[in-house]
Amino acid sequence: MNSTSRREKRIFTYEAAIELLPTVQQITTAAAGQVEALLEGDTEGDEAEVPPELQPQYEKIVAGWVESILGIGVEVKGLWLVDFDSGSGYYCWRYPEPALQYFHGYEEGFSGRVQLN
Repeated sequence: MNSTSRREKRIFTYEAAIELLPTVQQITTAAAGQVEALLEGDTEGDEAEVPPELQPQYEKIVAGWVESILGIGVEVKGLWLVDFDSGSGYYCWRYPEPALQYFHGYEEGFSGRVQLN
């Protein structure tokens, strides 16, 4: 296993997560745009709807996105869905939300998100 495959668990304050969010948004917007272009305007990018002949390119784009997000210490929880570990739960963001507005505990998951503020 090389050093880039081993990831340190990273804990974020809300301020640190907010500071990193523009980078996450940029990486995600670029990857989502690539998927949209690949699927000729289908912005959902649902893997179940990807034609078989486009599956390898789709998987490469998504895998690159996952690697980039994990590389900056943020957890990937689904397609274009990420969590910033706070030490007591997660600050949760999903593309194309404009800001980091949600939190959920470790057990609740996406369905248990509550709006911050």
